[in-house]
Amino acid sequence: MKHFCRYLFLIIISFTLAGAGMHKYYVSVFQIEHVPKKKALQMTARIFIDDLELGLQKKYGKKFYLTEKRELPDTEEFLSKYFSEKVKVKVNGKAKPIKYLAKDTENDVLVCYFTIEAGTKVTSVEMNNATLLDVYPEQQNIINVKINSNKKSLLLTNDEPEGILEF
Repeated sequence: MKHFCRYLFLIIISFTLAGAGMHKYYVSVFQIEHVPKKKALQMTARIFIDDLELGLQKKYGKKFYLTEKRELPDTEEFLSKYFSEKVKVKVNGKAKPIKYLAKDTENDVLVCYFTIEAGTKVTSVEMNNATLLDVYPEQQNIINVKINSNKKSLLLTNDEPEGILEF
């Protein structure tokens, strides 16, 4: 009986550790940099392809097959629409639309490029980022902002989907 309990304990620990190793992290990273000469913020979003596909499918009811040969021809329009609805930016207290430019891939990550009108001087960036929060309650959206040579970051979650950075 003593050996049975020991083996049962080892089996339970093994399954617990195996499950912990399989846990997936739900995270995206948004990089924002001010380009005074262009009077704009340039934003790059890095999101796991399978997570974004699920988010798009849930929102629009169709499979997009991102980065595959059978990707839908109107994918870029849906990406633009999705991010315009999920990401809201205020520059110096004024709401600014984000303009989707293009996408690229890095391994299993989709990289999306955007521009945001900003003027030549930026004193604050406020962001509400609900990307994938409706799909994964534990989703974390990391926002890294560089204005001049000052770098600041936000961690946006389901509990706190918006934040402001002052420069």
